[in-house]
Amino acid sequence: MNEDEIKQAFGLTIKQFRTSLNLSQEKLAEITGLHRTYISEVEKGDRNLSLINIIKLCNALQIRPSTLFKL
Repeated sequence: MNEDEIKQAFGLTIKQFRTSLNLSQEKLAEITGLHRTYISEVEKGDRNLSLINIIKLCNALQIRPSTLFKL
């Protein structure tokens, strides 16, 4: 996988977990303290996340970070 494919796969995984919890991007942004456009860019694969933001997202989605790396 190239870098863009990795970010897109990661973003799709985030979106799947978010939607499975019936969370909007706005609600996920509120829970994590991240901006809604940042969440959108993550889900589209336009962002390369920091470890801190990955942990924030995992906490909000109630999943272990390792779950996101099973690409």
